[in-house]
Amino acid sequence: MIRIPFHDGWTVGPKLGAFEARGPESAKPVMLPHDAIRDLPRSADSDQGVHTGYHPGGVFEYEKSLDVPEEWRDRTVVLEFEGVYRDASVFLNGDLVAHEPNGYTAFTAVLDPYLRFGEANRLTVEAKAHKDSRWYSGAGIYRPVHLLVADPVHLALGGLRVTTPDIDAERAVVALAATVANDTRRTVTTRVEWSISSPDGHELATTSAPVTVLPGTTATARARLVVPSPRLWSVDDPALHVVDATLFDEQGAHIDRDTAHFGIRRLQLDPQHGLRINGEVANLRGACVHHDNGPLGAATIGAAEDRRVRLLKDAGFNALRSAHNPMSRAMLDACDRHGVLVMDELTDVWTRSKTAFDVAGSFPDRWERDVAALVAKDFNHPSVVLYSIGNEILELGTPAGAAWGRRLAEGIRALDDTRFVTNGINGIIANLDRMSEAMAEAEKSDPNTMMAGMGEQMARMNASTLVTESTEESASVLDVVGFNYADSRYELDAELFPHRVIVGSETFPEKIDVMWELVQRLPHVIGDFTWTGWDYLGEAGIGRVDYTDVEGYEPTGTAGPYPYLTAECGDLDITGFRRTVSYYREIVYGLRTDPYIAVHRPQHHGRPVFTTPWSWDDSVASWTWDAAPGAPVVVDVYAPADEVELLLGGASLGVAPVGEHKAFIARFVTEYRPGELVAVARRDGTETGRHTLRSAREVALAARPEASEIAADGLAFVSITLEDAHGVVPCDADVLVTVEVEGPAVLAGLGTGRAATEEPFSGRSVTTYDGRALAVVRPTAPGSITVTVSADGLATASVSVAAA
Repeated sequence: MIRIPFHDGWTVGPKLGAFEARGPESAKPVMLPHDAIRDLPRSADSDQGVHTGYHPGGVFEYEKSLDVPEEWRDRTVVLEFEGVYRDASVFLNGDLVAHEPNGYTAFTAVLDPYLRFGEANRLTVEAKAHKDSRWYSGAGIYRPVHLLVADPVHLALGGLRVTTPDIDAERAVVALAATVANDTRRTVTTRVEWSISSPDGHELATTSAPVTVLPGTTATARARLVVPSPRLWSVDDPALHVVDATLFDEQGAHIDRDTAHFGIRRLQLDPQHGLRINGEVANLRGACVHHDNGPLGAATIGAAEDRRVRLLKDAGFNALRSAHNPMSRAMLDACDRHGVLVMDELTDVWTRSKTAFDVAGSFPDRWERDVAALVAKDFNHPSVVLYSIGNEILELGTPAGAAWGRRLAEGIRALDDTRFVTNGINGIIANLDRMSEAMAEAEKSDPNTMMAGMGEQMARMNASTLVTESTEESASVLDVVGFNYADSRYELDAELFPHRVIVGSETFPEKIDVMWELVQRLPHVIGDFTWTGWDYLGEAGIGRVDYTDVEGYEPTGTAGPYPYLTAECGDLDITGFRRTVSYYREIVYGLRTDPYIAVHRPQHHGRPVFTTPWSWDDSVASWTWDAAPGAPVVVDVYAPADEVELLLGGASLGVAPVGEHKAFIARFVTEYRPGELVAVARRDGTETGRHTLRSAREVALAARPEASEIAADGLAFVSITLEDAHGVVPCDADVLVTVEVEGPAVLAGLGTGRAATEEPFSGRSVTTYDGRALAVVRPTAPGSITVTVSADGLATASVSVAAA
């Protein structure tokens, strides 16, 4: 079936009950995908609190008029929703067509029985979100919607599947399956024709097969084609082949078509070599990512998903874990294109709730549909190598929980046995009611704060006999055992369970030096997924740095007080700007030889701080400060070296060893004076690289689009900076900037990396953070778009983008 985007002409407003009077809040026009919660007022009194970044919940109704021509009487008409958050109900002309409680599961609404032909039909979609997530979920039709109008005999939705079961240097066998649906009242014989094209567009192989389909049923046609001298898909060369499937009727007339991209690649897994792709060891440099897109809220737009994947890979990651829900199709497509491996996660809960109104209540009845939707979405994507059946499941350490794990793992394998199954196990969370010390802490705080305060005790508990025995069965149903914050088990399990393969499914960012050494040294540990790669909305302030000498300061554990909005624990902030921890990680991974200078803000020198295990320090790569010459300042230099020399204006400030403070870091306590700061790294007395920071001179506004030409259904990302003539950005001279958009486009989002803010993403103005902001512009039609940025006392900056 051919998908047609169904994104224009919608309105959204609060859903009213049958006996409620309409208030002043009326429906407003929107373009899908759309997040209904992003622009609602935040409040310290929100009953969703820190989990959603102090956003409220709500019940929303989307509406659209659908013109239904007479010729559709003999067609099959379906709406496909990639995701509606949450508890979605689809109505046509007031009649219920479909209901889907899971906010991350794709579903369809077959409209045929409810259509009124030759007139406009009223389509409405209801969505609810309230205290049902531990992070910001957004709400509404936040993922794409497609209209499908097809012949009653057609290729079933998602029915084109590809595997590559037999690969060598000479050829690859490509196994094809195409499911044909027959919605008529008679038996039909059709023909499916397949064509495989190479990554550069050349046809490699074709075949066809007849398939007879009984009325009201489906039938699957299969073929095996040989691709000679195949170009393999890998992280370094993400070569995508294309298969076209065309359906012909009994008279040879074309009636339907479908296309799929796929990769030819071979997976192997064992504790002696770890994970291998095409025979090469693939250690997972992983990032956990939530599903929101920062200034866009939860709206899933392909260009934003592609940008996230591209920037994360540029920062050194080669794998993403979708925490804690199925990844969007757009992000999977981007991972395929850019060569990023995926651990796609089913859910955050099974049968025991973590929030008041989450999916635990419906999970026992719906799990098979959720599993089927996950596998159907992922099946043709070469980037997907791991299915995760859960995250920190509360009942996992019980016999009933182990039975659920087995049921889910086998459910996935029954649908797809070409990939590996894992689960994010937290042995402490799974045994809270059996660990007296942990339980006492849990009763005083939330589990995140409990874990943050446990320190080395956490390692001891995770390595305890209790955790070993209580999680053994749940681990035994997996191909790869995922451990959250349990690196103390890595070497222990090599002795206790010598055939076990492990992945660090979630780890503290500040421990990457320790984690990566374990991955490199222990072949049965296939990778590490940091929390988190890209900052996100909700779990507000979990990675913040507090200065505790502020008058009236009260500790709040890992919960950031209002107006904290983001978690502040990403290697990249919500605008895609790399924080200093990102460069540290790049060096630990062995991907950067030059050193990197990270300056602790001199205005906070010597102040007491509160941090969490998800925090990095409050440092930036800047040597421009509103500080008196001679003010004390701490300078860290990240380097894969023995020692670092620091120079200011050509004069040496001294030499410091690398690793004395922390692995890969040389620390200097010096004085701030404007000028040129240079770090020179040396190993065995030989220079291995250098990094330079310069003080900014007179600054101006600058605006730069990441691309001068974009698709008409894409996005323009315009970076806004305060910088001097050499591009140097000061970090403590922030100003309020205002953005105007002219042409066929709207300002879809405006934001910064500031974690604690009351400035909305929907505004025209925002205060820069460390001299930076990001404007996201969404075309409404093809044409020329002009973006103008202004600020008091500075010349305006304008850029043009062409949408085609």
